[in-house]
Amino acid sequence: MTHRTELLIIDAQNDFCDLPEDYRPVDPLAGARQAPALPVPGAHADMLRLAALLRAAGPRLDAVTVTLDAHHRFDIAHPSFWRQADGSAVPPFTAISAGALRSGAFQPRDAAHAPRAQAYLDALQASGRYTLVVWPVHCQIGTWGQGLHADLLAACDDWQESRGRPLQAVFKGSNPWTEHYSALQAEVPDAADADTLLNRTLLARLDGADTLLIAGQASSHCVKATVEHLLAHLPSGRPDRLLLLTDCMSPVAGFEAQARDFLAAAQAQGVRAMRQADALAWLG
Repeated sequence: MTHRTELLIIDAQNDFCDLPEDYRPVDPLAGARQAPALPVPGAHADMLRLAALLRAAGPRLDAVTVTLDAHHRFDIAHPSFWRQADGSAVPPFTAISAGALRSGAFQPRDAAHAPRAQAYLDALQASGRYTLVVWPVHCQIGTWGQGLHADLLAACDDWQESRGRPLQAVFKGSNPWTEHYSALQAEVPDAADADTLLNRTLLARLDGADTLLIAGQASSHCVKATVEHLLAHLPSGRPDRLLLLTDCMSPVAGFEAQARDFLAAAQAQGVRAMRQADALAWLG
C-alpha cells in the first residue's frame, strides 16, 4: 500500500514574518518599505527552512495545503473597532474580556455594535480557549502582508509545476465578528456563515494522509488552534499521523509559554515532533 505524505502550511504570510529589509518592497503610496504588521521572532528563518524542505522532499509529498489569514480592516480583533472608556484609542495587544466590556472599560466605537460584541465575548469566555486580543491590522485582504513568504511561495510554485497538481488554499478570517485562529473553525462559529463552521471538507481531505507534516505561524496561536481541532475532529483519529516541524514555526512574542504548553500537550496525545533536518532524513 502506498504511504501518502502531505504538508499543511499554516499562515506563512508576510505580515507574520520578521523579514529583512530586502524582502520588503516599497509601498508606492507611502514611498517607504512595507513592514510586516505582526512579525513573529524567528519566522523568516522558519520559512527558509520550510521552503528548503519543500524543495528537497517535494517528490515525496502527495499534497500541499496552505492556509491564509484573510481579514477585513473592520474586525472585532482590530484596534479601530474599539475605544476606551475615555474615548481614547485601544492600543494593539490589549486583551478585552467580557467583563471589561460589560463594565464600560472598553466599548465599540459604534455603540450599535455593543450587543453583538458582548454576546461574542461572552461566548468566547464560555469556550475557555482564548480572551480577545486586539491585534495590529494584519493580513488585510489584498495587501502585500497577506501574501506568502517569498521563498516559500517560490517553492510552492515549483512543487506545483514539477508535480503537475495544484496546492490547496484555505482562506480564513473574513468574518469580522469572530476570531479565526484555527484553519478548521472560528473561535465562535456563526450559524449564518458556513465559513466559520467546522470545515469538514478540509478535515476529510487531511484525513487521507498517512503522514501530515505541519508547519507555519504562529505556534502559539494559529498552528496551536489548528492542531487542537485536528486532534479533536479528524474522522479516523490516529494523532501519530501528525508530525510537527518544530523549527518551522515560532510563537508570538510574549506567548512563548503558550507555545511550549501546546507542543507538550500535543506530544502527550501522540503527535510526533521533529526538526526540519531530522524530518528530511526520516522522509528519506
